[in-house]
Amino acid sequence: MNNISRELLIKTLIVVSLALPGYLGFTVMAAPQDGSASNQPDGVAAASYSVSESANNLMESNNEDQLLSNTRQLIEGSLRSGEGYFSADGDQFIYQSETAGDNPFYQIYVLNLADGSSQKVSPGIGLTTCSWIHPTLDQVMFSSTHEDPGARAKQAEEISIRESGISRPYGWDYDRHYDIYQADSNGNNLVNLTNTDGYDAEGSYSADGSQILFASNREAYQRTLSQAEQKLFDDDASYFMDLYLMDADGSNVRQITHSPGYDGGPFFSPDNSKIVWRRFNPDGNSAEIWTMDIDGSNQRQLTADAMVSWGPYYHPSGDYIIYSSNILGNANFELFMIDPLGTNPPVRVTNTAGTDILPVFSPSGDQLAWSTTRTADGTSQIHMGNWDHSIALELLGL
Repeated sequence: MNNISRELLIKTLIVVSLALPGYLGFTVMAAPQDGSASNQPDGVAAASYSVSESANNLMESNNEDQLLSNTRQLIEGSLRSGEGYFSADGDQFIYQSETAGDNPFYQIYVLNLADGSSQKVSPGIGLTTCSWIHPTLDQVMFSSTHEDPGARAKQAEEISIRESGISRPYGWDYDRHYDIYQADSNGNNLVNLTNTDGYDAEGSYSADGSQILFASNREAYQRTLSQAEQKLFDDDASYFMDLYLMDADGSNVRQITHSPGYDGGPFFSPDNSKIVWRRFNPDGNSAEIWTMDIDGSNQRQLTADAMVSWGPYYHPSGDYIIYSSNILGNANFELFMIDPLGTNPPVRVTNTAGTDILPVFSPSGDQLAWSTTRTADGTSQIHMGNWDHSIALELLGL
């Protein structure tokens, strides 16, 4: 749901060791476009070079102690954990985790927040990502490659590479075998909802569970690409990624963005009227936060930092959006919040060393969970803290 597009950007997020290119020289802001009735390109993520003063002000802010309290590591016993989401009643938490065994890739687990017990709900074969708990039914959703005939061979190859000690950059795999699956809450009775060649992932349910938002590069597999397009796709499989909306049973699929470059990580607003997501500029080197109506119209760019802003998520009140950005330094991802129209400057949330990404609020809005490397060994693990909504409103001037 929130996977960054470029291999080097992923490395930055996970191991915090790579410097991204400096601020880009874009000066033209993207205008809102209506993508609902046409397949013409939408606006592209644009930014201004002159952001240094804002970055300096954010660098000096120290709001974490006001906004967050009782911060603790939520997921234990994991080699690495990340990207988790609360159930609609706030009792459960679904997330991805790497554990010891014959599959080195992420699998999907559901945590009972009351007693701390967890259960694996994905098949245990291949890659998985981007999970969600249905808001009204006893079901879960996630993306998986377990039907890939070569899944087990890829697992063995990955284990061999890791055991060899060969150094390599971390890269997200936009495996064309990724599909979105629905399952019972225990992982049984799997149903392939997308069943289309290409990467289908980053799915999220609407509040009533009737619709699913997701990202896909299926277009690149469905038509003959020009020579130039093929070069772009070979260089970056996310270049043709756009946002799609479908009914919860996988029917009535419609494309809602048509932008060059990577549109991904979409979420519904609490009232289901809006979508928030992140849009990479076409060369994949920077990303900004955008919102739009659920039909793809009234697109609005909220950030313009020429860095990587991503992983946006609405507070349940709808009053503001939280997201992650490296505006303070190429390898320093912190959490920020901004009003839904982007009319005021963003407010910095975290101030603790380590990469802070993929923030999500509990349904009551008084808890925040996110993935962070603020761990003793520097591995990414999901943490959770108590959130002060009133202080957030005060800091945002709302």
